[in-house]
Amino acid sequence: MKKLMSLVFVVAIAITAMAQEKKVVEVDNQTFDFGTVQEEVGKITHVFNFKNISVTPLSLKSVKASCGCTTPQWSKEPVAPNKVAEITVTYNTIGRPTAFHKSVTIVFTDGTADYTEVVFIKGVVTPKATTAVPASQPENK
Repeated sequence: MKKLMSLVFVVAIAITAMAQEKKVVEVDNQTFDFGTVQEEVGKITHVFNFKNISVTPLSLKSVKASCGCTTPQWSKEPVAPNKVAEITVTYNTIGRPTAFHKSVTIVFTDGTADYTEVVFIKGVVTPKATTAVPASQPENK
């Protein structure tokens, strides 16, 4: 019985190790917090840096934001080993006075396999101030 339990344990460890995806990039900051920003600021931007830690060049196959209010931009050029790629993520605060937490899913490829990384932006957008319109005064005759 002990041998069977040991075998099950070793197999479980092996399966767990194989299920983990190979790491090919290091990201400088998985989550960026903009803090509190005013709605009227409009577009706010952060640049995520990814270092290629693999031995082959990587290309960014796709970069997808979790919603239309978040726009990623990136280079289409392959990233050589030990070089850095940048992905600029822009969030539009206009019309979104609330807390936000958005994701950007990045798929890298070395031509034979794909590798996925997810980064996040978050913050709180405070509503723009409204100006009170004075009530109309009755005319004095």
